[in-house]
Formats: sequence, structure tokens, C-alpha cells
Amino acid sequence: MSSRAPNSPLPDEACEEIGKQFQLTLVELIALSLAGKQLQWTCYGRDLVSVHGYLGRLVDEWRALQDVVAGRAAAIGMALDGSAAAVIELDDHRPLEPGFTEAGAAIERLCLQVWDVALRVRQRADRLAALDAVSHHALLGVQGTLEDQLWMLRGQLVD
Repeated sequence: MSSRAPNSPLPDEACEEIGKQFQLTLVELIALSLAGKQLQWTCYGRDLVSVHGYLGRLVDEWRALQDVVAGRAAAIGMALDGSAAAVIELDDHRPLEPGFTEAGAAIERLCLQVWDVALRVRQRADRLAALDAVSHHALLGVQGTLEDQLWMLRGQLVD
């Protein structure tokens, strides 16, 4: 099974680089959605109701971003790997500790991970700017969404 379609609209070198950057972005978005869902199930505290609902919305947004990234990759003839094995191999964020997490600590944890992924996506988008405007635009959209989410997450932190 090949990860590259034979009729891509872009040169092979461009597709390979775009595919690499999209693959890394995809596994980070999957890891974010897994962390968000785990924290949604295990957070507790005074803000549980609002945090629980908000985490559910974030997870849905991260899953939608996964579709944007994988869909753009498929459009240029690249098949991304969203398997658990790929996430384990390629995502280097610290895994969540098992057990319950206070709601404020859950938000802090997600702030760190979202900030890091947003920064990486920004760097990847910069790399793709000269290769393909549409792929660049797709990553800019992901970046913008992550940065908006980070703004809202930070707003929930108590000083």
C-alpha cells in the first residue's frame, strides 16, 4: 500500500514535504483530542460543569481540524496515518498521568499542549508557504483555530 497517489497535482518533492508536515500536525491534533477527552472524563472541581462541556467542544473542534488536514493531504495525493501506532511514534508530548485532575489543572495542562502545537503548526505553515498556497492556507486555518482556543483556555485560568 502506497502513501502517495500517482496523479497528484503537485511535484513529488512538494507533496512529500507537505505530507510530512501534515502527518506531524495530524498526530498532534489526534493527541490533543485524546488528551481533551481523557481530561473531560476525569476532571473534577467547582468548575466541572463548564469545563466538562468546554472540553467536549474543543475535542469536536480538534477532530474537525484533523479532517481538514487529512482531507487536504488526500487532495494532493498523500495518505496520512492516523493510527494509534503513528500517534505513539510521532507525538512527543508528555502523556497524561492516570487518575483524576482538578479542572483548573486540566485547563493549564491543555494550555501548554495547545500552545506548543499552535507554535509548531505556525512553523510548518511557514515551511509550506513556498510549496503550495492551498496547503499553506489549510495550516494557517488550523493555526488560527488553535490560537483562538488558547485565548479562551487562558481566559479560564485563575490568577
